[in-house]
Amino acid sequence: MDDDFLPIDAYGLIGNDDRCALVGLNGSIDWCCFPHVESPGVFAAILDPDRGGRFAVRPTGEYEASHEYVDRTNVLETTFETDEGTIRLTDFMPIQHGPAPDDQFQQALYRKLDTVSGAVEVEIVFEPRFGYARSTTAIEREDHGDIVAIEDESDRDDTPQSDEWVPAPEDDRTHDHDRGSLVLHTDSDLTVNTADAVATTTVTIEDGETRWFSLQYGGSNRRSDDEYATILEETIDYWRTWLESCETSATDLFEFKDEWREALVRSALVLKLLIHDETGSIPAAPTTSLPEEIGGELNWDYRYNWIRDAKFTIQALYSVGQSAEAREYFEWFRQIGHETPEEIQPLYGLHGETDLEEEFLDHLSGYRDSTPVRIGNAAATQEQLDIYGTIVQGIYETVRYEDGLSDDDWESVRALADYVCDHWDERDKSLWEFRDLHEEFVHSKLLCWVALDRAIRLAEEYDREGPIDRWDGERDAIREAIEERGYNEELGSFVQYFGAEEALDATALLLPIYDFLPADDERVQNTIDTILEDLTTEDGLVYRFTDSPARPREPGGFVICSCWLVDALVLSERVEEAAELFEKLLEHTSSLDLLSEMVHAEDGTFLGNFPQAFSHIGLLNSAIYLASASGAEDLPPDELARGAAAPLFRRHSS
Repeated sequence: MDDDFLPIDAYGLIGNDDRCALVGLNGSIDWCCFPHVESPGVFAAILDPDRGGRFAVRPTGEYEASHEYVDRTNVLETTFETDEGTIRLTDFMPIQHGPAPDDQFQQALYRKLDTVSGAVEVEIVFEPRFGYARSTTAIEREDHGDIVAIEDESDRDDTPQSDEWVPAPEDDRTHDHDRGSLVLHTDSDLTVNTADAVATTTVTIEDGETRWFSLQYGGSNRRSDDEYATILEETIDYWRTWLESCETSATDLFEFKDEWREALVRSALVLKLLIHDETGSIPAAPTTSLPEEIGGELNWDYRYNWIRDAKFTIQALYSVGQSAEAREYFEWFRQIGHETPEEIQPLYGLHGETDLEEEFLDHLSGYRDSTPVRIGNAAATQEQLDIYGTIVQGIYETVRYEDGLSDDDWESVRALADYVCDHWDERDKSLWEFRDLHEEFVHSKLLCWVALDRAIRLAEEYDREGPIDRWDGERDAIREAIEERGYNEELGSFVQYFGAEEALDATALLLPIYDFLPADDERVQNTIDTILEDLTTEDGLVYRFTDSPARPREPGGFVICSCWLVDALVLSERVEEAAELFEKLLEHTSSLDLLSEMVHAEDGTFLGNFPQAFSHIGLLNSAIYLASASGAEDLPPDELARGAAAPLFRRHSS
């Protein structure tokens, strides 16, 4: 196995409320940030195997490895089979029932190594690198045997290394302590190399033997083996109890197709793992700079919450019985909606930060030499007109689960609708966040139409006052513009932007999903067929776009686009086609049922940040559409498009 760069799908994800780690099939933790998921990495070997740092536990000789989650949990087990015997490595971050434990308890990572059979020689490499390997890391052994790693921020290498480098502002969230520290407690006797800042050892694990490794950020978590075992049991129980509540609330979904069950369970568990417990926000992914194209420059930091994901996220959360999580997410989202419209940006930090300036880490080689490595995201300052419709749609869907439309929410809706009236005919960057293309994107216009349409519906349903005549007039103007300038008769499809002669875009599949046109409209059906013909591979992968001035064709299909195609086919009553496409999509999940952002069209390798929340959200929502179509024949497609699938799967809720 190549220990330099593992395939992205060779990683498993562990985590708790506000932190995550990627564990490779080679027993190496190659990505982990403390104290938060968006904090500087302490292990980043996935972005540079030489400089990034890792925490590896694995056999010294040849082995075959496999991994799986402990049933119905986010606790990961990796099994190594050697000629001498078999060992099992269990990785998890602690989490408990009841009142939220203090943050320090959860700033930890545990590794349990035990023998299944035989006796196996194991190497242990503890090589933290604070601040994405920019800070100096000092490692020392304490008198009682703990290994302590300490960050020296005064020696951090923040020197610009290219003309494009932009220094990011200091962020107090990443400095909860005067300086970062990691304490590794283990009974294994590690040798400390202070010059290279690494602690290593080689030990033989005998039959029936168990060894624990506990890693604590910002303090010490020295405990007995029995206490470690209890924490593991509590963590397993937490995940299973939480999942049981989802399955009880969403019986129709999880029992619809036995062969789909594991992928849907994993998607729900991934989504829960990524939710920030304190704020309710959800990062698009827990990683940065895993490339959209190997060796390319399209490497982005996804550890932020995007407004564009809100409608689909709310639908997925409610539909799998995560009502508490949906309400928390909406509260975060609602506060954004209460801002002045012109100040709202496409994405935010997980704690609500707005300053997400982009910075290049030129000292890191990048995943498979894909540079630059970025932290921060400059898309936060882009103009993306679709975000206003996303916010109004989110309010429209969520108030159905509450006591009604509050005065504050209505004031937000009014302000957003008025802003859309003034700006809908402008150019923007689109939800794909092109940095070199500024056009009148059809998707952006569609979401402007959604903002006005849902505002009018809310006014009617909740008897609210507003400039309805103006909204109605502008809504009609947007419809006319989309139908006249966004549809290309020669191509037989809605296109990427007004006047495009060749550029197709998978976002056109959202026209019936957002109830802009009925699914049986000839133009919608033509668009679906064109996308099936020109944007869809035989394996069911759907490209985001083709023949665009931004990029002619990407190397892989975008997972959420395949989900949109499934949804559009269901709304078109082409359910057999939709189910076939969905099953093809399931074949592209990893052995752990995880999904990345993109899948290479030729070799099936994962591309982009991982695991991708939007991909798992799309998978859940497409399963909801399919189950609704098969189990509720009297559910009109247009009602499904407005989110009616969500209450369908809540009817078993207690």
